[in-house]
Amino acid sequence: MLTVRNAESYLRNLISEDSDDINNVWETFKAFCRETVEGEENKEILFQCGVYDYNGENLFHFEFVRQFTIYEENNYSHIEQLHCGCLFEPTDELKNLEVSEWSMDYDDLEDYFNHIESLQEFKIPLNSKPIRIEIVQGSI
Repeated sequence: MLTVRNAESYLRNLISEDSDDINNVWETFKAFCRETVEGEENKEILFQCGVYDYNGENLFHFEFVRQFTIYEENNYSHIEQLHCGCLFEPTDELKNLEVSEWSMDYDDLEDYFNHIESLQEFKIPLNSKPIRIEIVQGSI
């Protein structure tokens, strides 16, 4: 069974960090989001993009995030986020794109995915090749 603890390694096995096919990364991430994770009450999915300086490097981040709210003995413990980020040089075309959309604002996951795919902030980077893909999970 898929658990929060093994979610990062599971996603890494599905998506090669050497991939430069963003459409394939997105389709794989969507399929991963449809899967049930043990203990997950609600699916909390985020698409965000923009130029950020997370590690001392100004890059365009095109990110898919699955968030897990962790409870221990029915009490809130913490939140973990699993990020699948496609990183690009911030070209003139990309550096003005910025959006942050949560799935909880939509009636269902498919409506959310359809909305994301209609955004210019989503469509424009699909024509670019990322510098790298990073898959990382951590507590916030």
